[in-house]
Amino acid sequence: MNDWIDIGTLADIPRLGARTVDTPLGEVAVFRTNEDEVFALINKCPHKNGPLSEGIVMGRKVACPLHNWVIDLNSGQAQAPDEGCTTPLPLKQEAGRLYLGLAAGKKVAHA
Repeated sequence: MNDWIDIGTLADIPRLGARTVDTPLGEVAVFRTNEDEVFALINKCPHKNGPLSEGIVMGRKVACPLHNWVIDLNSGQAQAPDEGCTTPLPLKQEAGRLYLGLAAGKKVAHA
C-alpha cells in the first residue's frame, strides 16, 4: 500500500528537467520528458551518488552530471556498459495534481 503525497502540478516541473522532493525515503527527483511524461527516482546515481536531478533529460533517460552515466527513468537501471540501479517510485495524476507514492520498488504509474 502506498502513502501518496501531493507534489504539485506538471507545470511545476520544467520540461526536460526535474525538481526535487524531500521525503522520508530521502530526496526524490521528479523528471518531466518533452512528451510530458513524469518519472520519479531516488536522487542518487548508482555510481557515486551524483544528483540525478541536475542531469540532462534525453527521452526517457537522464545523464548523471558527475560522470555521464545514463539512467533509465522508468526502471532506474544504468545503461550498459555501466551497471547499477537507483530506486524508482510510483507517480499518479488526479484532478491535475501529481502524487508521489512512498512505497519504493513498486511499478510506476505514469501521469
